[in-house]
Amino acid sequence: MEVGAEKIPSGEREYALKPLDLKVIAERTAEAEAQRPTWSSRLEFILATVGYAVGLGNVWRFPYLCYSSGGGAFMVPYLTMVFLCGIPLLVMEFTIGQYTRLGPVHALAKICPLLKGVGLATVVISFVFSTYYNVLMTWALFYLFNSFGASLPWKSCNNTWNNIGNCSTGFPGNNTHLQSASQQFFDHKLLEKTGGIEESGGLRWELFGYLIIAWVIVYLCIFKGVKSTGKVVYFTAVFPYFILFALLINNVQLPGAKTGILYFVTPVWSKLFEVKVWVNAAAQVFNSLGIAFGSMISMASYNKFNNNIIRDALIVSFTNSFTSILAGFVIFSAIGYMAHIHHLPVENIYTDGPGLVFVVYPEVLSTMPVFQLWAPLFFIMLLCLGLDSQFATVEVAVTFIKDEFGPQVLRFLKREELLTLAVCIICFLLGIPHVTKGGIYVFQLMDHYTAVVSLVFLAFFEVVAICWIFGVPRLSFMNERMQVKTPNIYFRICWLVLCPTLVLCILTSSIIQYTPAHYGKYKYPVWAECVGWGVSLVSIIWVPLGAIHEIYRNKGSLLQRLKTAMTPTVDLDAEDLLPEKQNLDNPASETLFTSIA
Repeated sequence: MEVGAEKIPSGEREYALKPLDLKVIAERTAEAEAQRPTWSSRLEFILATVGYAVGLGNVWRFPYLCYSSGGGAFMVPYLTMVFLCGIPLLVMEFTIGQYTRLGPVHALAKICPLLKGVGLATVVISFVFSTYYNVLMTWALFYLFNSFGASLPWKSCNNTWNNIGNCSTGFPGNNTHLQSASQQFFDHKLLEKTGGIEESGGLRWELFGYLIIAWVIVYLCIFKGVKSTGKVVYFTAVFPYFILFALLINNVQLPGAKTGILYFVTPVWSKLFEVKVWVNAAAQVFNSLGIAFGSMISMASYNKFNNNIIRDALIVSFTNSFTSILAGFVIFSAIGYMAHIHHLPVENIYTDGPGLVFVVYPEVLSTMPVFQLWAPLFFIMLLCLGLDSQFATVEVAVTFIKDEFGPQVLRFLKREELLTLAVCIICFLLGIPHVTKGGIYVFQLMDHYTAVVSLVFLAFFEVVAICWIFGVPRLSFMNERMQVKTPNIYFRICWLVLCPTLVLCILTSSIIQYTPAHYGKYKYPVWAECVGWGVSLVSIIWVPLGAIHEIYRNKGSLLQRLKTAMTPTVDLDAEDLLPEKQNLDNPASETLFTSIA
């Protein structure tokens, strides 16, 4: 049954908050009076979160980890980590967002004032991520518009950009001095790659134009907030599955497909005894669900107060895992076909990262029957997969500015659409270095120190703040107030022990196994490494700064200040104060994540 404000279970009473002071009461009243927009339907929320979670990493990262970590045997640690780490952490973020109805900045500040900087850090990392992630959309657009000819330009060596002396129309195999025509198209036509990050080489004007188009697409999808984004996800989140299934049906009929699939799924059980395999599985689950970017908290804050978040978290987690496995079958069936054609082992063809979708798979497409159909569809699929993730990260930055500095900014810009436009323009300008001739080196540096280094640190502090300092009993009680029942022992054990331990293992492993950023055989100079660490610190630095600020502003001895800083200010007696404003017939008219801050 639903728990009333005066009927806190005895086991939870020691975690009940002290009476709120007048300032907090005033804040709560102001929040209650403000109309909180909601998703127009539960399906929109699920599609938006699925679209955000399912991205390009599902296509290129998971298949690589699977084949390099024991093939089918990798499913054991991967699915174990989905249940022990992925689902509980997703429920945790959904609970925080839906209960507080706030974005990550203010939500985490109320949950654990000492680590309030984690919320701001998630906004910063989302902003940095959005400045370079759209470059992948730029590359996809370039390939898309080059795939409509009578023949695909990366199929032959008879082009002006090819180096005839070391160009191969197939895969070079063990001939390391040769490059495939597809690799040369990527290096010499798309990127016009220089020798290193020291040589910018000037702008690639064609890519500059595609970057503009990519940002125009993003802006048109988010400038009206949920009115536009909530409808766009019906296409961008669903369409890739039609393409994946179509490609799979086509690929499994090709000669050699069985060999590739068997290479993908054949278990190597000895790999299960390697700690690195389990850490890789945990990291893949963690990163693919987008934990610690703040977007899941933001999207959940627009649910109805009593929305079934456990059901939604299960749907999102299973859909994400299913997509990864489906993409693995699609990729390896095609690679098996290429291995058959060129009489090479599968391992000589497969590669990790962007090279898979922009070098290897285009080569596969060029040999397929009816490539004029499959090539455009494949790159449209890449656009859809990337755009969903881009929407969420850009919107986090947009709405943080609006909610933190809204009156001042809107007094100057007049309309929220102009604020969104201003943020998109700033992100576009910061993305220009990635479309220079040396831009691939900038992209790799940014991705390494943002998506690898910063994210793991922020995730660790977020889990510590919520699961240990705020506490599992409080988190369970919040869930009970919304779901009318306490989370079962599975969730409570995961939150209390397993999730923090696994995240700590990922963090420790990342530190022990740390390797400097590199692109192929190119090693970055020291000054570039320093820039990379500077990019990481731009987000991480807010965690200690927030803690210092909170301790400084409190009163009393250091111990008293620390104790106050670790005391939550979130109202555990919160009710669904404005049910009439949660009516689904009155969908949100504001920006998708209006109260990020």
